[in-house]
Amino acid sequence: MDFQDAVLRPLAERLCRVDGVVGVTLGGSRARGTHTAESDYDLGVYYRGALDTDGLTALAQEWAGAGTSATRTGEWGPWVDGGAWLSYDGRAVDWLYRDLDRVAAVWRDAQQGMYGFHAQTGHPFGFADFAYAGELASAVILADPSGQLGEFRADMQHYPDALRDALVRRGLWEAEFVTVLARKAIPRADTTYVAGCLFRAVCLCAHALHAHARRWLISEKGAVAAAGALPNAPADFSARAHAVLGRLGTTPDELTAALTLAEHLVADTRDACPLT
Repeated sequence: MDFQDAVLRPLAERLCRVDGVVGVTLGGSRARGTHTAESDYDLGVYYRGALDTDGLTALAQEWAGAGTSATRTGEWGPWVDGGAWLSYDGRAVDWLYRDLDRVAAVWRDAQQGMYGFHAQTGHPFGFADFAYAGELASAVILADPSGQLGEFRADMQHYPDALRDALVRRGLWEAEFVTVLARKAIPRADTTYVAGCLFRAVCLCAHALHAHARRWLISEKGAVAAAGALPNAPADFSARAHAVLGRLGTTPDELTAALTLAEHLVADTRDACPLT
């Protein structure tokens, strides 16, 4: 048997015996089949109500050795709200808490076209709340005693039309708006501010392209390459997007050149994402 069946499934079953845990998934690149030999194993630990983090720490120490621990809920931030970084037989295995009631609330919002990008450690663009749905839609369920995860996962296979429209319309409106703000900062050569605006514009374009294609985008990590591989992407999207920030410079002339690249990229992304 492979590592998933021999090690992770039995671990998932034990995790589900900890108070509060309702199910466990394998997510990330390992679930999507895009992993490398060095990729971590990301386990989504879904819970409802109070989570027995002391019980999780006891299991972590038994499974991965003394000195390991699981965090309290909320310790890593509001959206990725805790977990554990563990190692087993030379493999990195991360536990990531997911409050299933919050996942359900986000899913209801997404179906109405409501979304947000939220401050969260490790997410410089912002954590996309609808990523909760994308994670579960693409996950491999390792343990689900009550069947709750399976029900959500089945629903989340359909990308909501309202969310698609909102990410294209609102997202590209914001992308255009931040390029206007960036241009106002060029005369004072405020490179840091311009960089932030252009980074946001590029990420918003990546989200719009994914939404238009009805593909879940979970993180800004790898988002540009993933967007460039979509069939609806503008020509050379990835190379052009990287060039926006890769050639930013510090003088007004250099910043203007980078901004012009960004403006063209946003315009081409809008053309690639028609809505009826």
